[in-house]
Amino acid sequence: MTALAESPSPVRPPAGRASARARSGAAHVHGWLLLLPAAVLLGAFTHFPAVATFIDSFFSTPKGARPSRFVGVDNYRAMFEDPIFWQSLENNAIFAAGTIPASIALALLMALWVNGKIRGRGLLRLAYFTPTVLPMIAVANIWMFFYTPDYGLVDQIGKLFGAGAHNWLGTRSTALACLMVVTIWKEAGFFMIFYLAALQQISPVLAEAAAIEGSNRWYFFRRITFPLLMPTTLFVLVNAIINAFRMVDHVVVMTRGGPDNATSLLLFYIYEVAFRFWDTAYGATLTMVLLLILAGLALGQFLFFDRRVHYR
Repeated sequence: MTALAESPSPVRPPAGRASARARSGAAHVHGWLLLLPAAVLLGAFTHFPAVATFIDSFFSTPKGARPSRFVGVDNYRAMFEDPIFWQSLENNAIFAAGTIPASIALALLMALWVNGKIRGRGLLRLAYFTPTVLPMIAVANIWMFFYTPDYGLVDQIGKLFGAGAHNWLGTRSTALACLMVVTIWKEAGFFMIFYLAALQQISPVLAEAAAIEGSNRWYFFRRITFPLLMPTTLFVLVNAIINAFRMVDHVVVMTRGGPDNATSLLLFYIYEVAFRFWDTAYGATLTMVLLLILAGLALGQFLFFDRRVHYR
């Protein structure tokens, strides 16, 4: 008789390896479950509206019983022929170029000042940060009083030097500059907090070594402090650009885009088109242009500053 060949028993992984795989799989599932609420909110309130806005920009605005219809790139063609759009874009470029460097430089100077050993340092930090916690509408109303012709604080100070009354918010040559001053005053204290936190993370050993070598303060700041602050500068710069292109509160309260569209920024023009004139399709088109501008600027910043940022 031929003996039946015994079938080989299946090879089983060691119990320790199987339990390790189970724990790893459970950890992955647990991690995704923790990310799920944030992912749902991000998709529902960020990505889905962006995609829906992009689609709406190729349709006409529904009005009454007339539904929207596909119009292709007609909205984009109308945008390129819109002089108010180009005026708003130019105003926003000037606004960003004037407020971003000034607010970041002022924030860095304030952070360096309050990081030193000075008397009343806590009160000084509070004074610098106070404009940040004030509501933007309240800030706009306060500065409207400052800019009031003849009775405002600015004209009262000007009278001490022999200057006459001036309609600061009603003149094309000064209205946008007045908004820029308000923005710098409000945002510098916010950016100062990030610089102050970064300065406090720099080891004092570096300053002691530089002092032993005979380096002055300016050389130490240029060669040591500022390079170590580059990650913070990149973060602040991205936020400053986003804030410059989403400024609308001060414009609505103080000037409403006037005089003669001299202070009409891009987001304010989108608000006017979409919610005042109720042309939602054209508003979606302008919104896509704003998103592309912000995305391009943010990408350019990361590519340009990547070689200059020293992470620790």
